[in-house]
Amino acid sequence: MNRKIETFAFLSSGTPDSDEAQHDLARIYGHAEARDADVIVALGGDGFMLQTLQNYMNQGKMIYGMNRGSVGFLMNEYSEAGLKERVEAAHAETIRPLKMVTESVEDGEFTAFALNEVSLLRQSYQAAKIRITVDDKVRLEELICDGVMVATPAGSTAYNLSAQGPIIPLDARLLALTPVSAFRPRRWRGALLPNRVTVRFDILEPEKRPVNAVADHTEVKSVLSVTVEEASHLRATILFDKNHSWNERILKEQFLY
Repeated sequence: MNRKIETFAFLSSGTPDSDEAQHDLARIYGHAEARDADVIVALGGDGFMLQTLQNYMNQGKMIYGMNRGSVGFLMNEYSEAGLKERVEAAHAETIRPLKMVTESVEDGEFTAFALNEVSLLRQSYQAAKIRITVDDKVRLEELICDGVMVATPAGSTAYNLSAQGPIIPLDARLLALTPVSAFRPRRWRGALLPNRVTVRFDILEPEKRPVNAVADHTEVKSVLSVTVEEASHLRATILFDKNHSWNERILKEQFLY
């Protein structure tokens, strides 16, 4: 897709490499405030890209990342040359976050959003016991595990992949429901769900087997229940180089051996 780009805002993750890149790119291409820029360029790793996408959610801003961190699956390769042409030809993908609503004795109801995943993790040496309900129908009466998560397509290559979950194309209207070290039922490996469903997790024996819930970097301790659904009213736009698209990265990842 071709677009006309006149102004950039360069944002650094704060590392020395990112700060140096921000200085060099601003000198070459000029620098505008993020609110006035045609494109925001995030300089760092995947974590900083997620933070930037969160910060500019629903503001109509396009985010183009260049890797200056240790992880860069959401980032494009760093180069100072031809940035305007690269961005104008880049492929745009729309990302929608998950909405997490937790219930806990200490904090009551709490809401947070996640672009990668919402994960539930055992808090102690005791395995967690969790009931899983999808659209008001109980699908798993009792999952005994270290944890369980709901991952977006953007998050499917992160913690979800480490837990042996599936990789999902960005344009697929799916969510990954993936257990972490499931003990019972042993053979359950998770599920692919339509992105329109609501998933509810109820913690069984919460005092004996406490569980924390995490939406990307926001953690709630000792939850009693967690509800997860796609926040379809929120969106962010991420740009990928034309010759290094998200779908191409997914294909490469699946054929690694």
